[in-house]
Amino acid sequence: MTGPTGTHRPGERALTVVRDRPQNAVGLEPRRRAEVEPFRQTGAARDDTDALRARLRDQAAELRQMKDEYDGYRQRVRRERRSVGGVAVANVLTGLLPVLDAIDEARRHDDVTGGFQQVVDLLESQLTALGLESFGAPGEPFDPARHEAVSYHCTDQVERPTCSAVLRAGYRVGEHLLRPAEVEVTGPPAPP
Repeated sequence: MTGPTGTHRPGERALTVVRDRPQNAVGLEPRRRAEVEPFRQTGAARDDTDALRARLRDQAAELRQMKDEYDGYRQRVRRERRSVGGVAVANVLTGLLPVLDAIDEARRHDDVTGGFQQVVDLLESQLTALGLESFGAPGEPFDPARHEAVSYHCTDQVERPTCSAVLRAGYRVGEHLLRPAEVEVTGPPAPP
């Protein structure tokens, strides 16, 4: 052992350099070598390590597959929740259609005025915010998926069936048809 080199500050302990400890060929002290020795890999240990790595790869692949399945499940649940929510909104709005019909009838008789007009405007704006759309206007092409024909009139003035009058508006929410529009249809005469 050697003494202090004189490079330390006052109040600090001097550093000593140890040169008399024997080291093995690997560079470890004999005590550390005894701790590391059990971990030295033999042929059987390498086979075990390879087997463990293969097992780890298999389990990682299985975990990725389970994660993918779980992500698919979560997406399915989200879609189903949105669908159920859409059906619930459609059911509530279907129950309000007679109210909208009564408002339309009051408009035809010019009874929507004053405070009642404010209530009607507020109701219609809230229903529009929920996604309710009305359809069915005179001049629209007749679509049997959206319109219910109450009567049919033949004329040479049109080339295809057209809604000539709307007896009751139709409503939908997104892709949900709540009620088809009741219309009178005017179309070309049947070919002879």
